[in-house]
Amino acid sequence: MTTTSAPTPATPSRTRRIVAITLAIIVALVVAFFIFANLYADWLWYNQLGYSSVLFTQWIARVVMFVVGFLGMGVPVWLAIQLAYRLRPVYARLSSQLDRYQEVVEPLRRLAMWGIPIFFGFFAGFATSAQWETTWLWFNGVQTKVTDPQFGMDTGFYMFAMPFYSALLGFTSAVLMVCLLVTALVSYLYGSVRIGQRELRISKAARIQLAVIAGLYLLVQGASLWLDRYKTLVEPGDRITGPGYTGVNAIIPGQTILAIIAVVVAILFFVTAVIGRWRLPLIATGLLIVSAIILGVGYPWVVNTFQVKPNQLALEGQFYQRNIDMTKVAYGIDGLDKTAFNATTNVEAGQLRQDAATTAQIRIMDPAIISPTVRQLEQYRSYYQFKDPLDVDRYQINGKSQDTVVSVRELNVDQLGAAASWQNSTLVYTHGYGLVAAAGNERTTDGNPVFLERGIPATGFLSDSEKFQPRVYFGEYSAPYSIVGAPKGTDPIELDYPSGANGSGETKTTFDGNGGPSVGSVFNRLIYALKFQSEQILFSDYLNAKSQILYDRDPTVRVQKAAPYLELDSDPYPSVVNGRIVWIIDGYTLSANYPYSTTVSLQDAITDANNPAPRFALDDINYIRNSVKATVDAYDGKVTLYAWDTKDPVLQTWQKVYPSTLKPISDMSADLMSHVRYPTDLFKVQRAMLGVYHVDNAQSFYQRDNAWATPNDPQTDARLQPPYYLTMQMPGQKVPAFSMFTTFIPSSEGNNSRNVLLGYLAVDSNAGTKAGVKSSEYGKLRMLQISADTTIPGPGQVQNTFNSDPVISAQINLLKQGQSEVLNGNLLTLPVGGGLLYVQPVFVQASSGTQLPALQKVLVAFGNAIAFEPTLDAALDVLFKGDSGATAGDTGVEPGNSPSPTPTPGQTNPPTQPSDQYQQALNDAKQAMLDRDAALKAGDLTKFAEADARLTAAVQKLIALGTP
Repeated sequence: MTTTSAPTPATPSRTRRIVAITLAIIVALVVAFFIFANLYADWLWYNQLGYSSVLFTQWIARVVMFVVGFLGMGVPVWLAIQLAYRLRPVYARLSSQLDRYQEVVEPLRRLAMWGIPIFFGFFAGFATSAQWETTWLWFNGVQTKVTDPQFGMDTGFYMFAMPFYSALLGFTSAVLMVCLLVTALVSYLYGSVRIGQRELRISKAARIQLAVIAGLYLLVQGASLWLDRYKTLVEPGDRITGPGYTGVNAIIPGQTILAIIAVVVAILFFVTAVIGRWRLPLIATGLLIVSAIILGVGYPWVVNTFQVKPNQLALEGQFYQRNIDMTKVAYGIDGLDKTAFNATTNVEAGQLRQDAATTAQIRIMDPAIISPTVRQLEQYRSYYQFKDPLDVDRYQINGKSQDTVVSVRELNVDQLGAAASWQNSTLVYTHGYGLVAAAGNERTTDGNPVFLERGIPATGFLSDSEKFQPRVYFGEYSAPYSIVGAPKGTDPIELDYPSGANGSGETKTTFDGNGGPSVGSVFNRLIYALKFQSEQILFSDYLNAKSQILYDRDPTVRVQKAAPYLELDSDPYPSVVNGRIVWIIDGYTLSANYPYSTTVSLQDAITDANNPAPRFALDDINYIRNSVKATVDAYDGKVTLYAWDTKDPVLQTWQKVYPSTLKPISDMSADLMSHVRYPTDLFKVQRAMLGVYHVDNAQSFYQRDNAWATPNDPQTDARLQPPYYLTMQMPGQKVPAFSMFTTFIPSSEGNNSRNVLLGYLAVDSNAGTKAGVKSSEYGKLRMLQISADTTIPGPGQVQNTFNSDPVISAQINLLKQGQSEVLNGNLLTLPVGGGLLYVQPVFVQASSGTQLPALQKVLVAFGNAIAFEPTLDAALDVLFKGDSGATAGDTGVEPGNSPSPTPTPGQTNPPTQPSDQYQQALNDAKQAMLDRDAALKAGDLTKFAEADARLTAAVQKLIALGTP
């Protein structure tokens, strides 16, 4: 009797399968919910801001392009595999090795025939979805009505259509190449292509399929070669961007011939599909490769070596001129107003009388230095902070324009220390408070800024308005997120500002604006708990039906999300407009495809002593426009975009992509218009180009006999000197205007630079004071070309003169006595008095501990004359033989060691002169320092000790007398 074991029950296997499927479904649902939560949070943010159309446009475009890419790659690959398999020979003799391959492949055949196209389709879909902007720009591209000088094509073709055609041809080439490879692989596996005994045999079906695909591939290459002719106009060459003599007479004709040859070879492949002879297309392909080497490399080299180099200017001149003209248009420097400037270097009494309006506004408060002073005087609590460096703006005060140094008192939750709980960081400490504004041209007796707006609660000319809103919920240093808002009648929990005696109390407030998505519902709280990975958002009892979550609070981030097609200026600045603190941000439209325009690195052009190297998605550009002015309300985060340059074709195209997101200039209020200024980054790019492109003819361009460069900042000598804003009057201007300026010195290689001025560039930065009307002078570039007959020292040379002058050095050493440190401020250059005046404030601060830079002296220079006095007004009078003929903003100030009350703007008192005893002690100190240095160099220690003793006695006498 035999027994058999019972079969294994199927239940455990079925149970494991059910568990596995259940777990897979749960994981898929969790992943799907996280994806949904992220997308839904984005929609809530955009919808609250009023820019949901921007998000939907991006979503729709990406999905459409993914589908197009997926089908564009997947369908042809699937079709190629299907045809190769279905048209395989049924009774083909296969080698034993192929038999083994088929045994391995056959069980996976169905999966591979669908999996391979899907695999390549997904890659292609993701790649094409990333190119949606290129496609949308092509579809919505506008005509610029400016044609290129070579082909006569509208420049819009190069900026909008050419990148799309290039991407389309690249995608098509990739599809055909993959189809060719999978066709060859399937044909080989199933016997359509047989290799053996020094013979290659291809079935008729495989021959037709391979030849047609190869022919299509070569047709695409022919189209690419034809398109490459147009690409030469945006490709950097040896001296210029765009084709020169060699490009026009060798490269472009060669690409034309190669394109025709590629089409002929493609036709031969199509013929092979019919007649079955491979020799002709293969030979033709070899000839195409040889022709590409000869026409693409050999012939251009011969033309360049034996024709162009010996006669470069004669042959290349017209192409250099093309580059000059198109570059100027692309960077907006074609309207440059150039003036020959015969600068005087002599000084005379009353020389500045005609420039009194300019000297009155000369800024002596350096925004890059006084930030610690403002912080110490105005911070009040450690959880407040100010930007470093401060910003420059201007306001109308008593009917007069006043240049100011401004900054917002923002919140810094990182300084809460032990109080940094989730509740405090999120619900209590939610906003900054107030804007600090100081007169740029004034100082107190102890060297501090003259504040026009300050304090907690805010006081000054801005907060005098009843509608002034000082609270700052959206700023450059705001916390990642805050939760605000409550029903009316609820006790406030947000700290508004410290109050009471010595700040012992505190004032509370409740946000009542519309600044962020609602988290009043449990579902929305769950969404944001997941987004910020904070369970407190879900479980906190402090959240209510009116709660809002504020995030992405940096003004630059908000504008970038609302207008993703813009490159934003690196210097957003705050202004008070109609009683509200708003951030004003300049937006640029860029392109790297403007024909015959020279390329510049945006990063290199913008980097200077005040701005470390930024990063850009599109760094190498050859076209730029300040097309949009944006504002962000500091209280509720509202983003408003204004179409500033309506003639810009790039902006016109993007407006078709994102309709209804921009407002016209006519919607800008007069108050806002009065604070709009010419953007710094655009000016830096333009000055980078004008170093070479200030010339008008090809000969000067070729010889580079007048190439300029921006000088390095005298304080660092490692980075470029930044441009400065200042109210001044350029030669040819009728009245002073809020402007930005920079200087130029000779361009040189290595350390062989000569630091003398050759050019001075200023731009009218005042947009006007009328609602919706841009000033006709706004953006006017004015250049002074300094005559080579007169040597005007550059910033570096002037700084060296200041540092090496023995009298000034002696006074600087006196300022350094004790634990003090001397800081040189920005070196300003002004075209006044028929020449160029240099002004540099000098600050003193403690070398350690609490540092509070205070203005102590002002250096001035004109020609070879220099002066160093406690006030700018006094320094100008000394410089110009006792009477400059004008007054500065600090006239009437009597510098002293003891703190003094802040004078009202415009206050004037008669200046006092140093006492005879003080002056004598100062002279004794100077002489003693000179004698001590001379003795040290001579090695005479006896005289050195004697001079050092005299210096000590003189310093002690100065300290006893006090500052005059």
